[in-house]
Formats: sequence, C-alpha cells, structure tokens
Amino acid sequence: MSDLGPDGRTPEFRHGLVVGKFYPPHAGHHALISAAAARCAAVTVVVAPSRRESIPLPERLGWLREAHADTPWVRFVGRYDDHPVDYADPAVWDLHCAVFRDAVGGEPVDAVFSSEAYGAELARRFDAAAVCVDPDRRLVPVSGTAVRADPAAYWDRLSPPVRAWLVRRVVVVGAESTGTTTMARALAAHYGTAWVPEYGRELTARKLAELRRHRPAATVFDVTWDRADFAEVVREQQAAEDAAARTSGPLLFCDTDARATAIWEERYLGSSSPEVRAAARRPALYLLTTHDQVPFADDGLRDGEHLRAWMTGRFRAALAGCGVPVVELHGPHEARLATAVAACDALLAAGWAFADPVLPA
Repeated sequence: MSDLGPDGRTPEFRHGLVVGKFYPPHAGHHALISAAAARCAAVTVVVAPSRRESIPLPERLGWLREAHADTPWVRFVGRYDDHPVDYADPAVWDLHCAVFRDAVGGEPVDAVFSSEAYGAELARRFDAAAVCVDPDRRLVPVSGTAVRADPAAYWDRLSPPVRAWLVRRVVVVGAESTGTTTMARALAAHYGTAWVPEYGRELTARKLAELRRHRPAATVFDVTWDRADFAEVVREQQAAEDAAARTSGPLLFCDTDARATAIWEERYLGSSSPEVRAAARRPALYLLTTHDQVPFADDGLRDGEHLRAWMTGRFRAALAGCGVPVVELHGPHEARLATAVAACDALLAAGWAFADPVLPA
C-alpha cells in the first residue's frame, strides 16, 4: 500500500477491525488497539457487550475514546450482542458477525486484530488477514476475567477513568475537631493512596481573610454564609473528589461530602437546601468520628466545643437512613485508626460485583 495514513505513515492495511467486550477496558486492550492503529489507515473497534453486564456500554466507549484520543483514525462503535457464545456453531457465528458487520457499516475489512483464539475464524469470515497480538499475555499479563475477579490486583493496568468508576470511596465525617482530617490523611498514608481535603474549610479561611482586610479584628463568628456558598462547597468538593479518583488506588478517602455539607448548611442557615441534598452520592463506606476522647482544638475557624455532641448525634441520625454502611470511630486515635483499617480491609476483601458476561451455550 502506497497511500499515506492520516498521521503520515504508510499503513500496511486500509481498514482494521478489533472486536471485544472491554469488560472493563485494560492495558491489554489498549495495546491491541494501538497495534492495530500502528498498522492500519483506519481502525474500527466494535465494543459489543451483552445487556446483562454491569458496566454500561456508553461508559466503555467513553473510556476507550479518551485513552486513544491521540489516534483519531481509530473509531469506536458500540453494539449490544446478546447472542450465545458457541465457537463450534456456524449459525451462532453468523449471528455475531451480523452484529459486527452492522457496526462497521458495510465497509470492507482487510485485517482483524485479536489476542483471542477466535480471531482467526473472525478474520476468515471477513475475508481479512488475521493479526494475532500477544495471545499468551506475555507483553501485557492481564485479562478482563482477571480484572473482574480482582480489580485491586490489576489496578496499574487500568486507565484513569476506569479507576474512577471502580474506586471505593470512603467518606470520613464528624463534628468539628473530632479528627476527620487526621483520619482521612492517616488512612491514605496506610493504604498508599489519595485523600480529598475539605473544601468548606478552605472557603471558610478565604472568607475570613477577606473579611479581615476591612475588619482586622473579625473572627469566624463574623463570617456570613448563604445558599450559594454551600452549593459551591458541594460542587468544588465533588470536583476535587472526581479528579482524585482518577489517580487514586482502589480506596479513595474523602474528608466530608454533600451529606455532611447539608448538615452544616442546616447548622448555619436553619435548613438544608434541595440542591445540596440532591447532590448526595452513595460512597462505599462512611466513617463517623465521634467527639468522645478527642480534645477540642480551637484553631480560629471553629464554632465551639459545645456543639460537638449535637453534631455527632445529627450525623448519626442523617447517616442511619442513607443506605450506606456506617462505622463509628471511638477512643484515642490509635484505636480509631485500627477500627477504620479493619472496616476498609473488609471493604477490599468483599471485592467488586460484576454480572457474568454471556456464558457459552
């Protein structure tokens, strides 16, 4: 072939085909797609899950497009394929190939790239060359089955958006000066992962600093709040959390969330707004830092020790009906950390639940 490809290459094939479930996409899939991109003028990647699978098709397409944005001649097409799997049945092959032909839009295919044994038959049915890429998984030792069985063990084989979708978010909440920040930071250090600081505290400090530009003697009790402030706290907190989730390990520790923000809004404005309440998410676990055996430390940004018992009770009541497991942390820091680590270890041990793909007929 003499025609130059879109990146100035002289490609070996005009149109390559890659087919898979990408459940979920991992480094092996990316290596396969990149191999096809390097040898083809154009590549169609058909993402063909069954409807019973746990990860939505639009999510997979988005993840793959992000990972391969630097090769625009690779296009990703999604089609549901609920047909049974039986590599020995020509009629079943016909059903699957009809899905794949529809996805490529009738365009001729002259190379099929695959790491699976079925690649040769798929290529024959498209009257195309069969290109086998790392069939023994030696270059990239990972598979979708292995990832689904233990995502944490293959975390380094997953791209940032896949990590963000799979990460288990652990939210630490509690009254002021009960060690939420200390706990989130300690847990992140223990697991070697990320944690998300409390944006509301940052905003409080900023508001107080601005107030002191005009009133040097102002204190935190002079700071005023409105509904827009709490909406901002939720928005910025969640943006920081989502950004951290892309680079986090299997656990991401968050110092507060929208449910906690709603309680603080109630504290300052007498009620929480529908906007803030509606923003609440469902993390994997809440850790509630109680006020017992934790000395109150007034750093100039806090309301006062007298509110801690009420706030602890308010958190306890609000979390009780949220449908998320809650573990209370009591005693000195060492005991609290041990309780929190045990809860997080149990979370990891429980694994991730994926619906089985279509099984062989």
